[in-house]
Amino acid sequence: MVTLAGRSALVTGASSGIGAAVAEALAAAGARVGLVARRADRLDRVLERCRAHSPGSAAWTADLADLDGVAALADAAAEALGGVDVLVNNAGMPKRRRVQDLSPAEAEEVMRINYLSPIRLTLALLPGMIARGSGHLVAVGSVAARLGPPHEGAYAASKAALTAFWESMAVDLDGTGVRVHVVQPALIDTGLFSVPGEEPPLSDLADALPPAEAAAAVLEVIGTGRFERYVPEWFAEMASGKAADVEAFVAGVKEWTRGRLRERPEDGGGGPDCPAREPRIG
Repeated sequence: MVTLAGRSALVTGASSGIGAAVAEALAAAGARVGLVARRADRLDRVLERCRAHSPGSAAWTADLADLDGVAALADAAAEALGGVDVLVNNAGMPKRRRVQDLSPAEAEEVMRINYLSPIRLTLALLPGMIARGSGHLVAVGSVAARLGPPHEGAYAASKAALTAFWESMAVDLDGTGVRVHVVQPALIDTGLFSVPGEEPPLSDLADALPPAEAAAAVLEVIGTGRFERYVPEWFAEMASGKAADVEAFVAGVKEWTRGRLRERPEDGGGGPDCPAREPRIG
């Protein structure tokens, strides 16, 4: 079991789902936890549960889409927590839509929330970690980063960009004492699959795992130093298979997608007639 007594952690998107589960797991491991999300009411409930384990935990209501406010948030968290030893970049938004139904503005917003925001927060907190000679930078990615699922081009691209940055950062930070990790969840039972304005998922949600599984993976990589962890782990084999034969993989996904679309009710396919809301998690 990972022990984080005397350490501090900052978790974004902490008001529900994976972020809430990670925050509570870190608090249970002894860390002072800082929670960040937009939804103050839900955030307060998670904070209360964290403080049952770690009374020094704190929360900030913030919209990470405001990139210009990220540095001030990092400064406030570092001051309140006495520095940030563990950063878990979890906040993000879905975008289930075929590319022919996707607007440039939607693609840009996904990249801003899922990629640019965690990069800014990471770069703001990194100097303090390097100065202390220790730290953990965790990105909650997605299997979409490696597998390019249908109808999720914008989302998959944002997670692929995040993963690529994390890979390079892991090399760049060699010898600094700062460790870099990415957790790639598959189907997790969170609000990402039920927000308005999104196409219904093609995958069978009966296979979704509880958020606690992803939280356990975050603690595992912090404890072992491992760079990448899939949830569930067998997705690593799928990613390896794709890399070995991309042509066959893409052909197989096309066939699978055609089959799933045939099974979908005629009025359940989403697309341009879906409500034009812009949901986010965190």
